[in-house]
Amino acid sequence: MREDIFNYLDKFKEQTRQRFNMLYGLIYESTSQNIDEKLWAKLPSFYVNDNFVRIIPFKDHINIEAKTVVLHRNELSEYKITPKGMLQIFHNQQVPCELLKIIFKESFEDSCKTDKINNSTKC
Repeated sequence: MREDIFNYLDKFKEQTRQRFNMLYGLIYESTSQNIDEKLWAKLPSFYVNDNFVRIIPFKDHINIEAKTVVLHRNELSEYKITPKGMLQIFHNQQVPCELLKIIFKESFEDSCKTDKINNSTKC
């Protein structure tokens, strides 16, 4: 993990850091491609070419920004998906690890195209 991302996590409690680290591991398990880590707008972001996943920690939950989250809305019915399409996982909820690996893999690959006119994503 890059030092700036590691230091960013310092302000959060242990439970948030542990959950972040779990999600961080899932990102790397989801693809064999090279991942570029950086803080984008002060948010931990993970890029494969122009495709990205963001893990945004909060005090009581973590938001995940990945373009294919909305394609799995039915499978994620017990979780909140924000109006901007981010998945919210609260600390009292189970992390859907296998599904997140699929979402991360799809989000990093170019096979999914976003239709800006209809505001939808298709693979």
